[in-house]
Amino acid sequence: MKSKAVFFHAGCPVCVSAERSIAEALDRSRFDVEIVHLGLDKGRISDAERRGVKSVPALVTEAGVFHINFGAGLADLKK
Repeated sequence: MKSKAVFFHAGCPVCVSAERSIAEALDRSRFDVEIVHLGLDKGRISDAERRGVKSVPALVTEAGVFHINFGAGLADLKK
């Protein structure tokens, strides 16, 4: 059974680069990956917060949150 992974980002250059890297690096036979663009889907910001995301880009798996660099804080995306 595959594990769920959610990649949250905001569409900035840092986020887009991280999305490409994640897409290439994750073993799709082990992970079902969902990509969430919080700049376009602001309704998912509260979901990201509940999962422990503080800034994007961030990858959330069963192991926890992996913050990748710092593109934008979630507070900035709420504006």
